This record gives sequence, structure tokens and C-alpha cells, in this order.
Amino acid sequence: MRLTGEQWTIIVAAVILIIDLVVRIVAVIVVPRNRRPTAGMAWLLAIFFVPFLGILFFLLIGSPKLPKARRTKQAEVNAYIKDSTHGVERVSDSSAWPSWFAGVVRMNRNLGAMPLIGSNSGRLIGDYQGSLDAMTEAISSAQRYVHVEFYIFALDRTTAPFFDALEAAVARGVKVRVLLDHIASVRVKGYKKTIRRLTKMGAAWHLMLPVQPFKGKYQRPDLRNHRKILVVDGEVAFMGSQNIIDRSYNKKSNLKRGLKWKELVVKLEGPIVSGLDAIFATDWFLETGEPPRRELLPAPFEQAGSEQNLDCQVVPSGPGFSNENNLKLFLSLLYAAKQQIIITSPYFVPDESMLYAISGAVQRGVHVELFVSEIGDQALVYHAQRSYYEALLRAGVKIYLYKAPYILHSKHFSIDEDVAVIGSSNMDIRSFELNMEVSLLVRGASFVKSMREVEAGYRADSRELTLEEWDDQPLLSTVLDNLARLTSALQ
Repeated sequence: MRLTGEQWTIIVAAVILIIDLVVRIVAVIVVPRNRRPTAGMAWLLAIFFVPFLGILFFLLIGSPKLPKARRTKQAEVNAYIKDSTHGVERVSDSSAWPSWFAGVVRMNRNLGAMPLIGSNSGRLIGDYQGSLDAMTEAISSAQRYVHVEFYIFALDRTTAPFFDALEAAVARGVKVRVLLDHIASVRVKGYKKTIRRLTKMGAAWHLMLPVQPFKGKYQRPDLRNHRKILVVDGEVAFMGSQNIIDRSYNKKSNLKRGLKWKELVVKLEGPIVSGLDAIFATDWFLETGEPPRRELLPAPFEQAGSEQNLDCQVVPSGPGFSNENNLKLFLSLLYAAKQQIIITSPYFVPDESMLYAISGAVQRGVHVELFVSEIGDQALVYHAQRSYYEALLRAGVKIYLYKAPYILHSKHFSIDEDVAVIGSSNMDIRSFELNMEVSLLVRGASFVKSMREVEAGYRADSRELTLEEWDDQPLLSTVLDNLARLTSALQ
């Protein structure tokens, strides 16, 4: 029997409806599995309202996990670090610790494998050029090796002395190893020039999380290694928020707006340097597949002690771990605070748990301050961040806007008088789930005192956002903020 045009139309429409129904049923089963409820709902809404694009993007960036082989390697390295560092926890008088501190340290050890270790010193460097100069000086004194690991690593006029110091180190027989994030570095001006310079000087370099499908190297393209680490001879290390690039990031849009990045870096000496070296050695192994040789393995926390006597613990996190190590650390400290919490984050897009922890802290009498930038360099994140201001202000959080044209890119927070965290991690879903990060937990009144001085400097260069001012926001701005908040859950 020959079907009429009308019958064919009915059949095609029925098939499309069946396919649409099947897609929706499968999505309801697959999407929410092992995913935050907010993220699952956001993906389902995207798939239901714009099926073709929703499915396409879910297939591209729907999985927050690294390939299984890499996660297996990470687990093996974690087990090795935990076993090889058993019993090295040489710390200050633990009887003076807050009652909750030992539990947080134990949690970090179980999640990230690294021990708490004492007898360290840490000097905060808040000057952009000053931190580059300090790192360059350390490289110039290197005798054995230099380990460089940065999210963005670029040769330009500002960083040229840093590269000159690396080249001079190679020339005098120092082993220089460099890791740079592929996608982050390839997007900045001068990437090819940077790679040529590293190759020409004789440095051993590798891309982190390369997206090179034709070379068999591929994972979700927005899973990135966001760490910033420099280790010299296993004796001195630098970590924090700063990348190796001009503070304008050499972008035309930034230069046109006059944007300049404000960072905070800590220079570390003492046994904890081995902890950061272990993070580098792990990432080098994961990227190269080369089993760590003796010369690459860090000394087992045997460096000389320090008169500052800080207790420090390195906390790695990212999609290579089965838990959100940094988020759990941050939440533990927020709930432990008794007097004050001061947070500095360039991209502050908290999940529900963090929002409750912060508002709960205020409600139990803790003074809470948040430092963010007055302006943003990434529109989507900037508006998503703003969508939380009203809830925070109504809860009683003091919000300080660091004045333009600076982007306050520092990433740290302190609680009470002797505990602080500094590192590469933002307080947003991306840093909690998608980026490989490294944080440093520090216990020591002298260190927190230095951080308080940094925070006072921020306060002097900021203006306080009031609830009255916020209530006068135009409707269009509120709409943009709320739309950006919805998209931020697509992780």
C-alpha cells in the first residue's frame, strides 16, 4: 500500500516524538548520576529546551573526570606519597593547636596524601614585579635543578629576565624542567615564541593536559591544570596566584581597559618545599609517563628547619582525585572559625554548601569579609559572582570591591589569628571540580599577621559595597547576573 504525503508526515512526526521522548528519558537517567543536583538540573534544562545544542555540549564537556588511566596513575602516586611520608609529621607543639585543627589535617592527609610538616618559613610577596624578581633571583642561584609549573607560561618583555635566568641555569649544567598548561598557554600571545625559546635553551618541557586528539591525547577540553609552582634545588619554593606573564596578560582588550592583575605569592623555605616538589614530580610523571627517577624525586622532608616554625600542609585537588579536596578544606575552616574569616577570591561563585557555611558563620557571631574586584575580566563569571552579593550582604558579610583598573587575582583566606590558606584555587565550581589546583594550609600567628597586613592593604584600596547601593542595581544587570548564575552550574 502506497502511503500518502499526509501519512508520511504523521509517521515522521511520530518518530521524532518517540526519539525526543527517549532522549529525555535517557537524559533523566544518565545526567544526574554522581553529579551535583544543581548541575544535573542545569544540564537537564539545557537538553530539554535546546536538545541538539544541549546534547552536543553535554557530550563535549559533560564529564568532569579525567581519563580512567590517568586517575589510576594519580591514585598510585597518592598511595606512594602517603606510604613514603609515614611518620614525617615533625610539627610545632600540637597542644597549642585549636581543638579542630588535627581533624582537618587528618582529612587533608586522607584526601590528598600529603602530611603536615613543621619548621618552615613563608614570606608573602604582593608586588607583581617583586615576585617575578624574587623567582628570577632564586633561579639564578640554582645549582642542581629548577622545576617550573604554571597554568600560563609566556615569554614577553616582563618575563624575559625569568627566561634568561632559566637559560643561564641550563648553560651551567642545572636541570630545568617546565610544565605549562596547554590550552591556557596556547591562547596567549607569543606561545610559539615561548616554546621555541624553551627548546633552544635546552630545557625539558611538556604540556599539561594537552588537547591533541590526533596524537591520542584528549580529555574534556576545559579540564585544566591551574597550579603555579616553582621549586629550586628542593630548598626554596614559590606558589600562589601569579602566572608567568605580563600583568596585562598581553590582551588587547585588557590593554584598552588598562587592566592590571594584583597577585599574592608566598616564598617558602624548609621541609614543606619537598611537598611542592612532590606535586611537580607527580604532574611530570602523569604528563610524560616516565617513572620518577631518583633525581626527580624530592628529598623526604629533610630540609633544615626555620626560625619562623610554621606548620604547613600541601593540599592538591582536581579531577584526578575522587573528592573535592579544596572545597572540603575550605568548608572545614569556615565551620571552625570562631572570631573572623577574611576571604580573597577573584572568581567567587560558591556552591550551596559554601554559601551556607559563610552565612552560618556570620549567624554564630563570626566577622566575615570578602574581597573581590570592582570590575571583571570574564563577563560570565563576573555576573555569576555578582548574583550572590545580595544574599551575602543580607547575611551580614562585608564585601569590599578592589578598585579598578586592577583585577584582584589573589587567592587566599584566613580564619581567626593563626590559620590561613593560600594557593591557586578560586572559590568556584570550576576550581572545585574541573581544575587541578594546589593549596597550602598554614598554621602560624606570624604568617597570619603578615596576611592581615596584606588584607589591610586591600581594604585601603577598596570600597565597601552596601546593601543600599546593591538595591539600586538596574534591572538589566540583575537579569544578566541571574542568567550567568544558571550557566555556572553547567559543570
